[in-house]
Amino acid sequence: MGGSTRTAREAAISTDKASSWVYCEEFVPEDDVLLRARERAGQLGCTPVPTGTGAALSVLAATAGARAVVEVGTGAGVSSLYLLRGMPEDGVLTTIDLEVEHQRAAKEAFTEAGLRPARTRTISGRALDVLPRLTDGVYDLVFVDGDKESAAAYVEQAVRLLRSGGVLAVAGALWHDRVADPARRDETTTAVRELGRTVRADERLLPALLPTGDGLLVAVKR
Repeated sequence: MGGSTRTAREAAISTDKASSWVYCEEFVPEDDVLLRARERAGQLGCTPVPTGTGAALSVLAATAGARAVVEVGTGAGVSSLYLLRGMPEDGVLTTIDLEVEHQRAAKEAFTEAGLRPARTRTISGRALDVLPRLTDGVYDLVFVDGDKESAAAYVEQAVRLLRSGGVLAVAGALWHDRVADPARRDETTTAVRELGRTVRADERLLPALLPTGDGLLVAVKR
């Protein structure tokens, strides 16, 4: 009987947590501009950040007073919009994506949002070719949402780019709930898991792993 009781209790807790997660993800509703950007992302085959992750990005940008932000992975501009909404009016977002079509969709979203062209700098190309050309230690926030196999290299560049007190954010840090399961050892899951350990062990960074969306790994550069 005791075992059955524990199983039932654990199931109830799991259900409660799932309900709480959904509640948190939907806590800040999206407006029409974001919903249309999300629709374009679907048409292009992009996977935009979930609503809760986007809201967290806005808060991080606002908390950091982020006037200079780098984004790896523009997609259709969903995360870009969230970052820009947390930045001051004179803030500039530099966003990098290999796909020109994705950036065209993002620019459409920026126009719909009424953003001045000077607020965004879109760069088409491989992030690992672009990031080394950016200036050391002058950025307030770097958001990484690129391919997971290259994420460690993106993060190493991000730490170089950030000022002291700057914020690092990495999307997909729980990777479809596989990272927490040690039995999951596929290449992508292993890469994401190792990235979390690397950030956690880096004495230059003060880290936390937030369970919003598909996991948001955040850190402040000391």
